[in-house]
Amino acid sequence: MAYVAAMPDIRQPPRFAPTKEEIETLALEALSRLPDPFAAHLSNVVLFVEDFADEQVLKDMEIEDPFGLTGLYTGRPVGHEAQTGDTPPTVHLFRRPLLDEWVETGIALDALITHVVVHEIGHHFGLSDLDMHVLEDMVAP
Repeated sequence: MAYVAAMPDIRQPPRFAPTKEEIETLALEALSRLPDPFAAHLSNVVLFVEDFADEQVLKDMEIEDPFGLTGLYTGRPVGHEAQTGDTPPTVHLFRRPLLDEWVETGIALDALITHVVVHEIGHHFGLSDLDMHVLEDMVAP
């Protein structure tokens, strides 16, 4: 019977799932690659990274599986007149569903984050799905 001895000089560094802060950094990098006409309208958009959407959001969107939502835009899109009581527009990224999709699809994490960020920012600009894909191609890592 052969035994494989551990080689103490050859070790892989420990691997951990990316933190909220690391996801935020990737999202901010994606936003920084947006062309000027878009970037000029992002100063008031607030970015949040949370592990999951809260139960009320999932209920309102009729999503039963909390892993089914990777991102969410809320707010008044560019070009719509502000109303009294409006809160700043927000993009929420949901870390755990993003990490699951990353593992399941094998897509590079920065590309996945860019895809979700561009999709959510696309709602801020009232873009169609086709326009979002074109914009995503422009800012791909």
